[in-house]
Amino acid sequence: MNILLVEDETRVADFIRRGLKGEGWFVEHAADGETALEFLKDRDFDVVILDLMLPGISGQDVCQRMRARKDLTPVLMLSALDATDDRIAGLRMGADDYLPKPFDFEELLARLEALNRRVFDFGAQGAPAYSNDETVLFDRAALQLTVDGQVIDLSAKERELVSLFLSNRKKVLSRERILNAVWGTQEDPLTNVVDVYIGRLRKKLGQHGSRITTVRGAGYRFD
Repeated sequence: MNILLVEDETRVADFIRRGLKGEGWFVEHAADGETALEFLKDRDFDVVILDLMLPGISGQDVCQRMRARKDLTPVLMLSALDATDDRIAGLRMGADDYLPKPFDFEELLARLEALNRRVFDFGAQGAPAYSNDETVLFDRAALQLTVDGQVIDLSAKERELVSLFLSNRKKVLSRERILNAVWGTQEDPLTNVVDVYIGRLRKKLGQHGSRITTVRGAGYRFD
């Protein structure tokens, strides 16, 4: 997917860009509305992630100018304003979807995928399956991990990490996606907390710890 990210907050933009690139998507970044409109004149994008509060030309004006020149590229609007009236206003000005800040990165991914499917008529993707090979089992209802028939004691964050891995088996998860899914957007993206917890989890999985594979430059994968 080819995405234009329009976001003036450097920290937020870097986090989103790295996370989306970790998913294998191309991301072009514009820090203001003027630059975004110039990009949109010359290039084709699958989706535009558009912050509402921008310096100079606002996100609202960018969206309205896009629609005025018959640019129908799907727009996912981001805003710290999350009142019902604000969401309605965003949709009525031409946005296709509206996501209030702070947001969950998994929800951002899901909304982007939905917009992309809507345009290209992609079929619905099946829900990820949990491991059922009788060696590593995670019971979501009981929040209990069993390895080779033995219940493993986990902290709350370790349980969330196991749940994320087992619901995305054989898929590379970037550090940014793991960080956001387990710790949330308030955590510093430069922290090594992900690597520390991966090390702990590998030890608790025993002989199955090697199934968490490090993919250099990309993240981790549960095989």
